[in-house]
Amino acid sequence: MVTGWRYRVVSVIGVLVLTVGAVAVSNHPTSQVLFTTYVPLFNRLEATVLTGSSLYQALALSVGAVTASLVPLYRPQPRRVLDTAVLVGKRVIVAGLALAALGYFNWSYRLPRATLVMIVGTLGVSLPLWFVWIRRRPNGDEGRTIVVGDDADQIQRVATAVSGTVLGYLCPSVVTTVDDPNGAPTLADGGAIFEEPLAGAEADSADRIELPDRLGGLSRLEDTLVENDIDTVVLAFRRADRAEFFGALDVCHKHGIAAKVHGDYVDKVLVADDAVSTLADIEIEPWDALDHLLKRTFDVVVAGAALIAVSPIVLGIVLAIKLEGEGPIFFSQTRTYLYGETFQVLKFRTLKPEKGGEVGTVIDEHRRTPLGSFLRTTHLDEIPQLWSILVGDMSVVGPRPAQTELEPEFENEAIQWKQRWFVKPGLTGLAQINDATSQEPAEKIQYDLHYIRNQSLLLDTKILLRQLWKVVEDVAELARRR
Repeated sequence: MVTGWRYRVVSVIGVLVLTVGAVAVSNHPTSQVLFTTYVPLFNRLEATVLTGSSLYQALALSVGAVTASLVPLYRPQPRRVLDTAVLVGKRVIVAGLALAALGYFNWSYRLPRATLVMIVGTLGVSLPLWFVWIRRRPNGDEGRTIVVGDDADQIQRVATAVSGTVLGYLCPSVVTTVDDPNGAPTLADGGAIFEEPLAGAEADSADRIELPDRLGGLSRLEDTLVENDIDTVVLAFRRADRAEFFGALDVCHKHGIAAKVHGDYVDKVLVADDAVSTLADIEIEPWDALDHLLKRTFDVVVAGAALIAVSPIVLGIVLAIKLEGEGPIFFSQTRTYLYGETFQVLKFRTLKPEKGGEVGTVIDEHRRTPLGSFLRTTHLDEIPQLWSILVGDMSVVGPRPAQTELEPEFENEAIQWKQRWFVKPGLTGLAQINDATSQEPAEKIQYDLHYIRNQSLLLDTKILLRQLWKVVEDVAELARRR
């Protein structure tokens, strides 16, 4: 892997060479003829081969625009492969639009349309591959690892279990021990973690756990990943809490960093089924890049089409709720998102507000309304969540987002509950079409984990169709009762 100033130099040189190559390929007579003859939509353009000063101007303009547009990519920063490819692709499109605008307004040399399109297309493929390639890890490199946590005993255990060099550790200034969390605090000092001696006792060498340098507190995790070009983070927390443990995992996810955890804590995270070693690899990305791309496309298409189709129904529901006059149109509730983060899920209100104006979730008989019962039975109250899907907070299919305040209770009954946090929540899911609700968390988590392990576009389609059929059955049942 290329790092530091070498990364900047190599990335810039690569952009220059690939841009020159793209101009040369796009300006070649054979490329021009093939592109303007056989490519749909562009086969009405004229083949134009630049020579002399026109070629040099086109070359200088292209190099300048592309090099300038990719400036944010020259700084070494750990990113997931998909994020890198998408970001580079966006910057190439920006460069193409800049070249088109400059030429259109006669502010510079106007590139022939066929040449411009071919340059953008060529760079849209070659530059993402280049930036991904220069970040690859050479064969035989054992990686750069840090330990992150608040538990001195566990830091010692995981540090000795890591294969390769541990560059250092991040921990609070005061950490605890697994065996005696209520006992004397364990202090972090320089390159060693040592237990505070009891009153009147002398600290001896047996109390010390020699480790590499302490790199700072937990708040420096993101900076440390970038500054030290870290590949792997080993977590050593006393509890798999929402803030620090899953906060660290969220940072690893955003930067494409591998994460490991001690084998004693695998129930709290998503790991491979055969992970039985001392350190288990956390499946931060349970699905590959293509799965994510297909799933996101599926989400946008389904949610967008559904919102357009039901827009008249939405207007009718809004008007009906207002005429009912029992409270606000929407009901908002805090639900859990990826890695323990939260978001506000919206539904159409179906209950009368409680005293004090709170909408609440307890379905007391005196709070029911005919309109609300109809909306719940027909699932029309869920329509606002289509917007959450469009903006990326949810998916069409996935584990249903649980009420954040109730999740500790669910985890008491299903120790694997937090493994649901590794994928986006869904509007419907495998558990829902099998009538497993949060009232049976142990059963529900098994359906959710089965979905996470076996997700595919085909499975999403099947679950969606099953859910639509259940809606039809519920509506038919409602009609029969009336």
